[in-house]
Amino acid sequence: MENEGLGMRTSLIDDTIPSLLALTSRFCKCFCSLFLSLLLLGIVLFVLFLSLRPHRPRFHLLSFSIPSLSLQQQPQLLSISFSISDRNPNRNIGVYYDAMRASIFYRDRLVGKPAMLLHPFYQPPKNTTVINGTVESGPEGVVVNEYVWPVVGFRLELTSTIRFRLSTWDTHHHSMHVGCDVMVGSDGVVLPASKEKRCSIYFS
Repeated sequence: MENEGLGMRTSLIDDTIPSLLALTSRFCKCFCSLFLSLLLLGIVLFVLFLSLRPHRPRFHLLSFSIPSLSLQQQPQLLSISFSISDRNPNRNIGVYYDAMRASIFYRDRLVGKPAMLLHPFYQPPKNTTVINGTVESGPEGVVVNEYVWPVVGFRLELTSTIRFRLSTWDTHHHSMHVGCDVMVGSDGVVLPASKEKRCSIYFS
């Protein structure tokens, strides 16, 4: 009898172990499938995030000149002309600009009044727009005799409000501030070190 009972217990154990192993194997397969599915979903969402995340426009100084700097006497009108490239690096996202204004500073002092550069416009993806502008200052502006030769430093600032557009979806408005540090020689022309220089940009 004891031998028969022992045989039955041994047989029961032998039947239980394969069942447990099969259950464990199915659990591992389900866990691995769930993990791989979540990992694949995470990768897809990350790629979508990178493709839909707007990149900031890129501004570069192309030219900057002040012909009046070459004069020995104080001119009645200080005319500053400049050119900047505005690059939208996004592949599928356009940029809407409100009116854009330019201000020029010398030693943190405003030179003339802020100038209107552009009326509201739309910039398509992968597009470069060249912005030309002129700022004029009368006798009340910065005195030319104050400039330190042979190199004069200015700061050109652009302000606008922008929003990004993807298909029919628009983001909220962002106040954009662009700053370009410019070094000008005694002839009133921008130095080579400042040309093609990338301007700083931040939003508020």
